[in-house]
Amino acid sequence: MNKTQVKVYFSLYGEDFPIDEVTERLKVIPTGTYKKGDLIPNRSTNRYRKESSWDLGTDYQDSLDVNKQLQEIVDKLQNKSLTINEIKDAYSLECKFFIVIIIENGNTPTLYLNKEIVKFASSIEAEFDVDLYANPYESNLND
Repeated sequence: MNKTQVKVYFSLYGEDFPIDEVTERLKVIPTGTYKKGDLIPNRSTNRYRKESSWDLGTDYQDSLDVNKQLQEIVDKLQNKSLTINEIKDAYSLECKFFIVIIIENGNTPTLYLNKEIVKFASSIEAEFDVDLYANPYESNLND
């Protein structure tokens, strides 16, 4: 049986910027990067990236509590808010937390942001973007 899954990632993004320098300054290896103009893979027609991005995230994990995946990412960046803000200012970047939820069999996870996560996100002026994918399931309401 499929289980509900959650993936969370943090993204620093904007016009072309030196991704290797961001990695060096943060002292964190990103889980993904791309440059403005890169071909977007697995598309039926050629499409290209409109911005550059440095990402740190989880893989999809079986979960009914989004806070677990968020905390995993925040723990790696928690003491780096000053550096993140310096990088943002130097290259006119934005940052965002992406939360991707694949709901299976109607099992929706808790979407809770604890004070620590809210405080950290506020300190770097990060936004949150939540994508929900609800796979169909059969309900036995007539039983």
